[in-house]
Amino acid sequence: MRPVSIACIVAVLLSAAAAGAQEVTVVKDALGPEGPLYLDGNLYYVEWTPGTLSKWDGKTSTVLNRRPGCSHNGLALTKQNTLLLACTDIHGSILELDRTGKQLRRWEADAKGIPFYGGINDIVVAADGGAYATVFGAFQAVPSEVVGKILYLAPGAKGWVEVANDLNHANGIGISPDQKTLYVSETVGNCILKFTVNADGSLGHRANFALLSRLVPNKSDSWWLGPDSMKIDGQGNLYVAQWCGGKVLKLSPEGKLLHVFPIAAGDGTTNVAFGPGGRDLYVTVVKDPNDPQAKGCIVKIPNVE
Repeated sequence: MRPVSIACIVAVLLSAAAAGAQEVTVVKDALGPEGPLYLDGNLYYVEWTPGTLSKWDGKTSTVLNRRPGCSHNGLALTKQNTLLLACTDIHGSILELDRTGKQLRRWEADAKGIPFYGGINDIVVAADGGAYATVFGAFQAVPSEVVGKILYLAPGAKGWVEVANDLNHANGIGISPDQKTLYVSETVGNCILKFTVNADGSLGHRANFALLSRLVPNKSDSWWLGPDSMKIDGQGNLYVAQWCGGKVLKLSPEGKLLHVFPIAAGDGTTNVAFGPGGRDLYVTVVKDPNDPQAKGCIVKIPNVE
C-alpha cells in the first residue's frame, strides 16, 4: 500500500474520532426517533414504534401525544403555531395538533377521497402557509411497489391534492428559502429529486438533484441505503440524513457536497434539526436499521459553516 493511501486512511479515522468526541446524546432509549424540531428552547420529536410525540426541555422528556397505529414520523410547524404530524403506518394519515399534543384535525385521504395508502412520511410548510407531504410505500425487505407521491395543501384549503407521483419511496422533503424549488428524497435509489414550485403551489420540471453514492462511499449494500429526512438552512444548503449510512450530508443548492457529519450513535440516521442560531444540529438516529424496535437516541453535534 502506498504511503499516501495510509495517510488518507489515518486522516479519515482521526476525523471520525474527532466527530464522535463532539457528539453528545441528549435523549436516550428512543424507539424509532424522527421529526426533530427545536422550538422556543424545547426539542420536539416523535417515536414511530410506540406512536408518540414528545417534548424535551433540556433535562426531561414529556409525552404530548400517543396514538398507537399512527407510527409518528415527520413533523412540521404551521403558520398558526400548530404541528402537522405524519402517520407513516401503511394506511397513512396527517394530524394537526396544538403545541400540547391535542388533535385538532385529521386527514386520511386526499381531496378526491383517495386514501393515503403507503403512509405519510414527512411534511414541510412553505412561507405562504401551504404544506407539502410525501407518501412513502410499504417497508419490505425487498421493496416492490413504487407508490410514492407528493401531496399539497394550499393555504386555507381543506383538502390535500396530489402534485407528483411515481416516486420510489418518497421520504424527506424541503423547500428552498426563495420558495422556488422543492426537494424530495427517494430512499430506494439513494437519490434526491428537485421540482420547480409554480405560483399556485403545483410542481413542474422534475429533475435529478443528487445521487448520494456519487458523493460518498456506500456504507452498506442495502436496498434501503438512501436519503431519509432533510432540513434546509437560510442559505439554501440541504442537511440530509442517510438511512443505513450513519451520517448527515450537507449539500449546497448546486448539489455539491460541503461536509459529512459521521454519526457514531448508529447507522440509521433519520432526521436533523437546527439548534439556536444553527450552531448545533440535533440528529435522530436508530442504532441498527434492522432492529424491529428501532432502538435509538437523539444526539447533538456542532454545525459547520
